[in-house]
Amino acid sequence: MNLLTVNRATIRFGGLVAVNDVSFEVPQGRLFGLIGPNGAGKTTCFNLITGIYRPTSGDILFDGESIVGKKPHQIAAKGICRTFQNIRLFGDLSALENVVVGGFLRHRSTLPEALALMPRAIHETEGLVEYAMHLLDTFGLAHEANSRSRDLDYGNQRRLEIARAMATKPKLLLLDEPAAGMNPMEKIGLMAQIRRLRDEFGQTILLIEHDMKVVMGVCESIFVLDHGAEIAHGPPEEIRNDPKVIEAYLGEPV
Repeated sequence: MNLLTVNRATIRFGGLVAVNDVSFEVPQGRLFGLIGPNGAGKTTCFNLITGIYRPTSGDILFDGESIVGKKPHQIAAKGICRTFQNIRLFGDLSALENVVVGGFLRHRSTLPEALALMPRAIHETEGLVEYAMHLLDTFGLAHEANSRSRDLDYGNQRRLEIARAMATKPKLLLLDEPAAGMNPMEKIGLMAQIRRLRDEFGQTILLIEHDMKVVMGVCESIFVLDHGAEIAHGPPEEIRNDPKVIEAYLGEPV
């Protein structure tokens, strides 16, 4: 079953065609990579999927329903959550509080119930905290639960942002360069954590990443963009040896 279908999506900004007639499908439970050189249109694809941009033409289906024209918060509520190239944490909140904030997307209690400390609100909040701690533990951050996010090192901030996105309980998680700025050991740990998200949580992940060792080591299918258009699509072993991908992006087989 395909969770996400991008069908001939195109977006123009004036005379610039940023994404040109792009189509791909992300099956349920797949670790799917989206790669290409700078300016290829990768983040623009993320912005189309999350409702930041509306395609000039084409369609985007999520869970069998078109999401074109829906606002970002509506798409998030349907089950798509993302991280960004530039970290966007709440710096003065603790690591635990950052993750709990993500969980409030699924919170059912009303503000009056919370202010009045009604049982439902208390129970939901306790559940959010428990789940947030589980996510922190998944990313090796449980010992940093009470640390301000701004005081964490860069790699831990990257992992915390993914944990916060997971707190929304997404059906589809979009990761925009999650390994950026990490050292080699941190990248190895990140790869294991991404696999764990799929294996333990059943998470479907669409990943943008420039580090080819991460992409080839994690992704089961890879879609390659160049100048806004598809140049290749297939499993890692095909992509790493594709002449068009090598010429446009890799420079040599990976």
